[in-house]
Amino acid sequence: MDIGIGLPNTVPGTEAQTLLDWAKRAEGAGFSTLGTIGRLVYGGYEELIALTAAAAVTSRIRLTTSVLLTPLYTNPALLAKQAASLERISGGRFVLGLGLGGRDDDYEASGLSTKGRGRRFEEQLGELKRVWAGEERGFAGAIGPRPVREGGPELILGGGSEAGFRRVAEFADGWIMGGGTPDMFAEAAAGVDAAWQKAGRAGSPRKLSLAYFGLGPDARAQADGYLLDYYGFLGDVAQQIAGSAAVSPEMVRQYVAGFEAAGCDELIFVPTGSGLDQIDLLAEAVAIA
Repeated sequence: MDIGIGLPNTVPGTEAQTLLDWAKRAEGAGFSTLGTIGRLVYGGYEELIALTAAAAVTSRIRLTTSVLLTPLYTNPALLAKQAASLERISGGRFVLGLGLGGRDDDYEASGLSTKGRGRRFEEQLGELKRVWAGEERGFAGAIGPRPVREGGPELILGGGSEAGFRRVAEFADGWIMGGGTPDMFAEAAAGVDAAWQKAGRAGSPRKLSLAYFGLGPDARAQADGYLLDYYGFLGDVAQQIAGSAAVSPEMVRQYVAGFEAAGCDELIFVPTGSGLDQIDLLAEAVAIA
């Protein structure tokens, strides 16, 4: 199982230079990918821009939106161009993870309704694939740049419903779970595999998951401070999310073992703080340094 690390693009107070230093240090530490999470109504860096900055200072590590809230990007042709641009700038390292999101205020701030968002999401996915395939749109031809990878950037989708699993099988290369236990992952992954087989897809989808972490002497306070704020809109559920963060090397290793046994292909540890020491502490915990 590959082990990735998130960029602290949503951690309050993260300086722009920190994102660049984090990206370089994470690549040097041997992590498989740099992931981003995001939402609109919060003081964080937009994911495509943050990963483009990371692409400029790295050369090997994958760059993954995990996940981008697709319905907020209401011009799918432009999103296709942005994604293809980042994929080409990074030399094919970009993985486009897409999802619906769970906060009404992100939609309200965008002048959008959550009603019908699943249908709009599928329409956007179809448009992305057509643009990347080089479908001609006007006098000048196709919307460029042409992706490095045939058919467009690697595409992974979030979602835990049957409709979400069906979308993975119809449009994507893989699936990502936004958080939860290894047992929850295994159960949902079985649903993804079933939908994949039902659709007649060859091979198997790549399956990923996220897990929050914070390490060091102030790990619990760091994790609680960030996660209780970021997920405050969920009420008591925010406490459960904060409580699930890996705040010791032992917890990190338990997550690694559990998700690997559950069939996870890549586990991305999402930081709850932006201190560069977090990279070294995680690398040491998972023994990749």
